[in-house]
Amino acid sequence: MKMPVQYVSPEEALQIVKSGHRVFIQGSAQTPSIMLEHLAKQAHRLKEVELVFISLLGDAYVNKPEYSASFHINSLFVSEPIRTNVNDGSADYVPVFLSEIPELFKRNVLPVDVAIIQVSPPDKHGYCSMGVSVDVARSAVNTAQKVIAVINPNVPRTHGDGIIHTKRFEAVVYHDAPLHERVFGGMVSDEEMRIGEYVASLIEDRSTLQMGIGSIPDAVLKCLNNHKDLGVHTEMLSDGIIDLFENDVITNKYKLIHPNKVVTGFALGSKRLYDYLDDNPAFAFLDIDYVNSPNVIRRNPKVVAINSAIEVDLTGQICSDSIGTYQYSGVGGQMDFLRGAAISEGGKPIIALPSRTRKGASRIVPFLKQGAGVVATRAHAHYVVTEYGIAYLYGQNLRQRAKALINIAHPDDREALEKASIERFKSF
Repeated sequence: MKMPVQYVSPEEALQIVKSGHRVFIQGSAQTPSIMLEHLAKQAHRLKEVELVFISLLGDAYVNKPEYSASFHINSLFVSEPIRTNVNDGSADYVPVFLSEIPELFKRNVLPVDVAIIQVSPPDKHGYCSMGVSVDVARSAVNTAQKVIAVINPNVPRTHGDGIIHTKRFEAVVYHDAPLHERVFGGMVSDEEMRIGEYVASLIEDRSTLQMGIGSIPDAVLKCLNNHKDLGVHTEMLSDGIIDLFENDVITNKYKLIHPNKVVTGFALGSKRLYDYLDDNPAFAFLDIDYVNSPNVIRRNPKVVAINSAIEVDLTGQICSDSIGTYQYSGVGGQMDFLRGAAISEGGKPIIALPSRTRKGASRIVPFLKQGAGVVATRAHAHYVVTEYGIAYLYGQNLRQRAKALINIAHPDDREALEKASIERFKSF
């Protein structure tokens, strides 16, 4: 017989956190903001608490200068709430493939003392769901010495690896609040639609898709309505997938692993998305070390990995996480899927980006900015797409790559890029 859950206040639950602890915080839509708020209020009793996570949403609370002696952020990805902290030196960032973050916990490279998560109410057997952010949280919870759970009736009950019994919780807080939402389905620009059309032209029927979130992935999804029998195996998904699912464009019938199901690590979008995912057996939320393993990804045929970048140099080096030395995001799962797609039978790794920034600077550049991070090497680049076309780089030498990339740069930038190419490669 299931025992009733004993709830405590956030203040009482957080007494579990002690000075010197490493604390994992579940992120994205499931960021437990109520616990971060109350953790900040306990700064007076805590010293040198290290906080690890991937992407937080909402106010981080604990990142204020007055709490610097109490909390230190050591993030595994750089999201908006802590971007200033990482770049002013008051927080740190660990560059690591998303697929390998669970190993940091399992191998005790980053042993977790306390994990703070947000879960659905328990079922009749006492099991809760970690909702739409299973990703690295599954491994953090598995390895943590103690787990604090916020039970929130707004957390969807998802299928897959996110099931956890209440007996695993050291303390339980009840909090009824909407999950964090991010709506990406606004107006897609003409240039983004052209990018979407070019990318869609590379996608064959029965392909297995990975894509991120944002205006370009949304543009791609809008261009897939005439495709047939697509599958999805992705680290993350958003609202754009729903219409393709309901219109029977995404069927997952021809995937070789997890056929008939969408495989993902986490989801971020609107309440419509969270409601759609609630108790939906067509979606499997799995541990990210499995979802993002290139050896798993490759087992599906025709994997198309669609990712973006900040800039690409004329040899095909891809910077996706920084603007020069300014750390904007993180390594994430881009390389996991670029490689997985490349070694999938008929797979296509794609980098899609506008030819220019909003300020009018070319994203196709002779050299990456000083200090820029190379997330994907020139050897990993296969397709680069802008609103001006598709550059196919696989098997191309440096001069051929430069020419192909210049051809998809903004027309007003091509002359300068040609001069840089001639100076570097002695011909064009």
